[in-house]
Amino acid sequence: MPNRLADETSPYLRQHADNPVDWWPWGAAAFEEARRRDVPVLLSVGYAACHWCHVMAHESFEDAATAAVMNELFVNVKVDREERPDVDHTYMTAVQAMTGRGGWPMTVFLAPDGSPFYGGTYFPPDDRHGTPSFRRILRSVHDAWTTRRDAVDRTAQSLRELYDRLRAPLAAGGTLDAAVLARAADGIVRAYDPEHHGFGEAPKFPQAMALDALLSHATRTGSARLRAIVHDSFLAMARGGLFDQLAGGFARYATDATWTVPHFEKMLYDNALLAHLGVRLWRATGDDEVRAATDRTLDWIARELTAPEGGAYASTDADSEGEEGKYFVWTVDEVRAVAGADADVATLAFGLRHGGNFEGRTVLTARLSPAEVARRLGQPEEAVRAAVERARGALLARRATRVAPATDDKCIASWNGLLLRACCEAAMAFGDDARREQALRLAHFLRTRLVRGDRVLRSWTRGTARGPGLLEDQAAVALGFVHAYALTADLAWLARARALAERMVRDFHDPAANAFRDVAHDDGVHEVALVAAARDLTDNAVPSGTALACELLWRLSTYDERPDWRALVDTLLGALAAELAEHPLAFGHLLGVAQGVVHGAVEVALVAGDDPAGMGALRRAVAVADVPGLVVAPALVVSDADARTPALLAGRAALDGRATAYVCRDRACELPVHDAGALAAQLAAAARAAGG
Repeated sequence: MPNRLADETSPYLRQHADNPVDWWPWGAAAFEEARRRDVPVLLSVGYAACHWCHVMAHESFEDAATAAVMNELFVNVKVDREERPDVDHTYMTAVQAMTGRGGWPMTVFLAPDGSPFYGGTYFPPDDRHGTPSFRRILRSVHDAWTTRRDAVDRTAQSLRELYDRLRAPLAAGGTLDAAVLARAADGIVRAYDPEHHGFGEAPKFPQAMALDALLSHATRTGSARLRAIVHDSFLAMARGGLFDQLAGGFARYATDATWTVPHFEKMLYDNALLAHLGVRLWRATGDDEVRAATDRTLDWIARELTAPEGGAYASTDADSEGEEGKYFVWTVDEVRAVAGADADVATLAFGLRHGGNFEGRTVLTARLSPAEVARRLGQPEEAVRAAVERARGALLARRATRVAPATDDKCIASWNGLLLRACCEAAMAFGDDARREQALRLAHFLRTRLVRGDRVLRSWTRGTARGPGLLEDQAAVALGFVHAYALTADLAWLARARALAERMVRDFHDPAANAFRDVAHDDGVHEVALVAAARDLTDNAVPSGTALACELLWRLSTYDERPDWRALVDTLLGALAAELAEHPLAFGHLLGVAQGVVHGAVEVALVAGDDPAGMGALRRAVAVADVPGLVVAPALVVSDADARTPALLAGRAALDGRATAYVCRDRACELPVHDAGALAAQLAAAARAAGG
């Protein structure tokens, strides 16, 4: 008989609905039951695309004997970390403090008031290599709870004190300046892997936000070396197994240092962030390979990860038919049989070799350029390019006959807001009508399915919106609407962004702490005080809610001359200046905002007049320019109609009836121009001038 999770909307929770474990969803009822029985809460946190979550579920949660122990000794609560990142962050902090590491699946034992006292990640079903079995852990925790309650209480109290320290008010008065940004850039470079590119060793994550911040710093300072670090890292990922060489899209991380073997799940947030980086990098380099990887990523999202209503799903799984990566890997013989006459080209171009690179099979890569493949095979380069595309299509068609990994069909608001930004930027930079349509469908989905009045909801699944949004949701969706305005020149999108920002400050900002909280003051669903006070300032898989909120307020204060919002951002960034310099990889997105604050926005007002063709040329010049801190205000017709015109457009007119561009920085403006070439020159100068 299904347990309580059968009524949940989360695909991850429903995967556990037939477990013999008496699961409860997160909520007040579970904690009340724990108080009534005087037993701990066993909190299990994971997500649908998590390989080891599936392993532990099969080994332990589907096992009747293990489930009987869990049901007898605990109230068992299952949480989807993607629906409730606030819960996940709160208890991951405790697990990391207790064990020195974290990850998923996460298992935490809580007192009935929500205080953690023991936890870990994956526990095996049997004792292994010094790691106790899950059932041994269950009985040990029960024994501690019943016979050593004083020790349990001391541990819980120490962790409550940890939370109190983490929630302490941020000290105001720090100095954010160009020296802080230079130190942060140096810190990112020190972590760089010059051999394989990217940062660190295995497992290796994309670090898109740090690369984005480094690219801005490279443009502002004119550093070819820093630009090369970003360029080489992006291409290393796009040419490796991290990138799906057939369908497009990036996996969550590489299990090795060379980007060859991925952990095969694909997450929407990674692909939204890397697509945004790809557009920016193409603007900086003009590299067609960068554009191709970016386009193929957004095409994959449109084709395989998008609901009929226009929103994008959360992820696709790593496993199919019970095996990790089975859907994605190949043997030489399989590829040769499918590619036919193009087999020699395909085998070389996709890095096939006998014995493979993953459990006897091969994760496809594309490390040889078409020119190098042509040289080795003695064929014309254009013929090789055509053969690669034919082989790619044939292999993709054959792969489609396999059992595909499952899709988590939640549409998470913040992740979709990040995707909207990427789609809008790609539509503008690449001049792509299909990308524009993708962006507008997504914007409409967010507006109609996930925004209620001036509040953003957390997620939408098959017609049902669920849960009050977190800070990251409110800010990311509003930022997406800002970019929709830049794409369409429709002031209604800017008005929607303003309304969401006003509510965000009212509901999430804590003046006493000089900080934003991740959950609203009064959303009414956070039953545990530890969770309700959650505040995470650092980036994780997505930009922190604080970083997104700061960017939103910085951009809108530039559009509308809101000194109150700008002062809020300045104060918060000043308080974090030392952290930005010391731990730049943890603050990638906020570093990008900090650069705009230190160097000033590059403001561009565009007015069409009676010259739509001229306006199109000016907008194109802006769309392809590599300008960090760009805030663009297009006006096809300047009007004081229902949607308020931003202050950035005030007093701007189409001179002599011709489309006119106004470029300003720090309230110092260039002469207005009509010519796209002149505008491009002004933007290039402003991008460098913004670096001082």
